[in-house]
This record gives sequence, structure tokens and C-alpha cells, in this order.
Amino acid sequence: MKKIIILNGPNLNLLGEREKNQYGNFTLEEIEISCKEFAKKNQIELTLFQSNVEGELIEKIQKSRKDQDGMVINAGGYTHTSVAIHDALKILKIPIIELHISNIYNREEFRHKSLISKVAKGVICGFGSEGYIMALEAMNKYLK
Repeated sequence: MKKIIILNGPNLNLLGEREKNQYGNFTLEEIEISCKEFAKKNQIELTLFQSNVEGELIEKIQKSRKDQDGMVINAGGYTHTSVAIHDALKILKIPIIELHISNIYNREEFRHKSLISKVAKGVICGFGSEGYIMALEAMNKYLK
């Protein structure tokens, strides 16, 4: 059974409340339910983690190097600012998919630069909550 972790960064716990024009009406809990259903159908052991704290995300990334086969990460605002998250991801020997709900290239200029893309196998952005399932499908196929 493949082990995949999905990490969600700051403010994603407020999906469904914040900037609905960018992120839609769905909640993180609804996304997680869909991801769990996909994982069950595809024999994936799925770990889900969200934190608003950079250090907690880094600790989870570091632990993942020993107990996960692949990672999907939506680092939220840390995508554009966190050298520490970039460095932690760089240590991983597992494939990483960078994920964004909105199209970061159709937004403010500061969102156009990702510190994660250089260490990711691929990037999915702009497909709303469906991006999570797309990322799981891509990772599942890549790990076969």
C-alpha cells in the first residue's frame, strides 16, 4: 500500500469562509473527505495534516522522509516566503506535488514566485478543490 501525505499550510483551515471568489465554498473538511474516499478506492494509506505554524509543517515534512512514499503540499502563503519549508522539502527523497486551489499566476504579482516549485515533481493550480484529487491521481500513477 502506497503512503501519501497531504500537507496544508496557513489559513486553509478557513476554506469556505475566506475569499470565496478565489477559493470557492468548500471547506477543508469536505476536501479531506473526498481525498479519503479516493485513497480508500485506490489502496492508498493517506495522512492529512494542516497547520498555520511553519515549524509544525517543517517537522511533518522531516518525518515524512522516513514514513511516506509521496507528498502533496499546499503551503498557502508559505509557498512564496518560506526558505525553511523549501529546504526541508529539498531533503526529501520522495516525489512532491505542489498544489494550489487558485491559479497563483492570475493573482497578485508576489504570488507568481514559488519557493516550492524547484523541488516539486509537478505543480497543480487553478482547479479548485478538484486539484487535490488530481494531485492524488498523479501521485498514485507516478508511484506505480
